[in-house]
Amino acid sequence: MSIEARNGWTHPPHQIRKGRALARAAFMTTACIALMGAATAARAEDAASTTKHKKAASAAATAATPTQIVATQAQIDALNKQIQALQSQLQALATQQDTNAKAVVESRAAAEKAATAATQIAQQQKVTDPKDNSLRLGKGLKLTFGGFIEAATIYRSRNETADMATPYNSIPFKNSSNYDRDEFRGSARQSRLSLLAETDVGPDTHLGAYFEADFLGAGTTSNSGQSNSYVPRMRHGFLSADWNDTGWHLLAGQTFSLVTTDKLGTGITPRNELLPAGPDAQYAVGFDWTRAWTFRATKDWDKKYWLAIALEGPQASINGSTSLVSNSNTNPGGSLLNATANYSTDIAPDLVVKFAAEPGYGHYELFGLAREFQSRVAGQNYTETGWGIGAAAVLPLMPKVLDFQASTMVGQGVGRYASAGLPDVTVNPYGRLSPLTEVTALAGLVAHPDADWDLYAYYGLEQADSKAFTVAGKAYGYGNALSVNTGCYTENSSLACTGNTRSIREVTAGYWWKFYHGNMGTMQFGMQAEYLRRDAFQGVGGSPSTDDTVVYSAFRFYPF
Repeated sequence: MSIEARNGWTHPPHQIRKGRALARAAFMTTACIALMGAATAARAEDAASTTKHKKAASAAATAATPTQIVATQAQIDALNKQIQALQSQLQALATQQDTNAKAVVESRAAAEKAATAATQIAQQQKVTDPKDNSLRLGKGLKLTFGGFIEAATIYRSRNETADMATPYNSIPFKNSSNYDRDEFRGSARQSRLSLLAETDVGPDTHLGAYFEADFLGAGTTSNSGQSNSYVPRMRHGFLSADWNDTGWHLLAGQTFSLVTTDKLGTGITPRNELLPAGPDAQYAVGFDWTRAWTFRATKDWDKKYWLAIALEGPQASINGSTSLVSNSNTNPGGSLLNATANYSTDIAPDLVVKFAAEPGYGHYELFGLAREFQSRVAGQNYTETGWGIGAAAVLPLMPKVLDFQASTMVGQGVGRYASAGLPDVTVNPYGRLSPLTEVTALAGLVAHPDADWDLYAYYGLEQADSKAFTVAGKAYGYGNALSVNTGCYTENSSLACTGNTRSIREVTAGYWWKFYHGNMGTMQFGMQAEYLRRDAFQGVGGSPSTDDTVVYSAFRFYPF
């Protein structure tokens, strides 16, 4: 009978074969150990007791063998169970890995399918969404159309013979027949067209070009004084390059001067200038701006701090060309008296440097301006330097509901950079140009009580100091107390009215009501009321002053 049968073991055939092999090995090992022990003991004893002890040892070995076999088999069973458990765990892990791999593949396929569907939906929306006025061309070129159609009216209590841009420094005194004439006109000339072209060269490199025009050109009196208002009148025409990874930005062409205040949250970026909200194309007294040729480089740090430097197209505004000596200041464009050309003899671009910060609350700016003015007297050139410094701030008093803005500039020869159009320089008795000291200031509140209404109010000031020269009892320069103002008070008087402007002030308020938003675009209606006051320097006969009340209305349709 086998060992398995004697001990009552019943195992599968493969386990029985394994058990038999292990049992044989254990039995042989145990037997060898016992025999070796017995041999050692036999050598130590004498010859008489050797046989007796050998028989006893053999009997003991024979008696111990079944017990050791049972213990060995138990260890074998335990090991078999551990092996089976490990095999089960390995099988479970393999199954789980297969399941996970299959899930990953399915997830990737689902994500790709969803992305494709989202792209198709987005492309469909670009075609059907009325708010998307862009057009995609070629490989990544995006064109965006803009502008509006305007039907506006202007009423002035003094006739300034002007369209949508109020010439603040030309409000007539009482000696003019226009002083007692009202003025009313309707105009659509401020209607505007724009086109923005954009493309991405890489994930952080973007190129753009922007063009904008209206119909407010001034014909034969077009000039480069402040808005470069040649016919047809191009408001903007510039190209730009942005490297967002390094924070560098370049701009070249025609756009608003770097002195112009930017909007809250935009740092120093083109097409984000904070313009007064009303329909007056001359904006507001005290607002600092020009729209001329420029080349600008800007660096930003984390979209919190910006530093920009710009070269800008120059144009001197000159008042007073009479002097004791012959000079060239009345050559075409050198003097305001020559309105048919109105180019000045500038020798270098204006230089503007601006720093802007948005530390978390509000928008803040500081800038500096440098200019060069050249005159030629008695066969020799003379150059004078103009300068200006300015600051601006925009504060969200109630975020998205009420904003406060303020800006100011002070300097010599900066009149061209503000809305009222005070002169930059005057002429001294010896024919040389002399910059005027001037200050500008603007403060305003803009409210957005809801998405359809915008309310605004501004106060502005521009003021110049006199630059007076007296030779042999004769007055020269600007704001001379010996200038004759006697004829400023009587209509069509034959007496002189020098009337050099000392200051211009404005209080204005208005609103825009967006009464339609829909598939056709946006339609809005607005009205604005202005009160203007112009004061002249004291001269012989007094210090004349005048005022004007202006009321605008405007319907605008933004189809894009």
